[in-house]
Amino acid sequence: MHKPVEWGVLGAAKFARQFMAPAIHAANGARLAGLATSNVGKAEPFQAFCPDLTIYDSYEALLADPAIEAVYIPLPNHLHVEWSLKALDAGKHVLCEKPMTMAATEFESLIQKRDATGLLAAEAYMIVHHPQWQFVRKLIADGIIGKLVHVTGAFSFDNRTDVTNIRNKAETGGGGLRDIGVYVIGGVRFATGQEPVSVESAIRWEDGIDAFSEIRARFPDFTYSSYVSIRMHPYQEMVFHGEGGVIRLTTPFNARVFGEARVELHRPGLEVQVTRFPGDDHYKLQVEAFCRSVREGDEYLCPLEFARGTQEMIDLVFDKAVAL
Repeated sequence: MHKPVEWGVLGAAKFARQFMAPAIHAANGARLAGLATSNVGKAEPFQAFCPDLTIYDSYEALLADPAIEAVYIPLPNHLHVEWSLKALDAGKHVLCEKPMTMAATEFESLIQKRDATGLLAAEAYMIVHHPQWQFVRKLIADGIIGKLVHVTGAFSFDNRTDVTNIRNKAETGGGGLRDIGVYVIGGVRFATGQEPVSVESAIRWEDGIDAFSEIRARFPDFTYSSYVSIRMHPYQEMVFHGEGGVIRLTTPFNARVFGEARVELHRPGLEVQVTRFPGDDHYKLQVEAFCRSVREGDEYLCPLEFARGTQEMIDLVFDKAVAL
């Protein structure tokens, strides 16, 4: 039995409070040990489920504590690279919220620092740790739906009234593509193992952020279309359409929040087989996979190189976009 990995969280972000800190606290092989925040009031909800949590009054103080082995970084997007590098320099393993960088070229410094320190650094891309995505990847690889012809994806929610939200601020790296575009893009890359050969896109801009984005792409063996928006009714779906069947994920990205994770396999003769995943927590599974990589050297499903590939496609979407 390995000693649990001692975790610290940089900042009392709402997402950390609601999802990732509880996941670290509940994960096998992990111990939520510290939180860095200068706001005592923001620390109280964390202490409610983790009473022995140590509170640090600065990020630097948490990184300076040798007892902390790994840090989770839920800071605004434009701060991710800076604090990931500082954490690695402090000898900490790093799990940083997506998008880990604002541009694919920024991954080079992270990869170099990871390799130089021998520490684990990864983007917190939780969906690849959910068994529904591993199931879908195997179905496609095994040829269950025959030759894959086309993939579609959609992810939307509406936060226009939340004007203080960092997703609505250009200066903090806001917008839909960086927040949820990573899912419709990274999801197809993970499930198929392929990279795009061409990209076309259109974006509707609002105050410097992408409020709606439409993406079309060609991969070596199939075509692809998707959209993401932070100004539309909540919806999500991924569909893999082959010559001999269809795979549909009804809740591909935030299972148990949007609804139950289900994979529909549409077969000839209008047969539909449904596989349900009612209890799987991909945040907890992500932390457990991270800890196994730290303690046992297990291969991590989402290394920096994978995250860089997703960011490269996001960069192309921005570069190729026409305005709507």
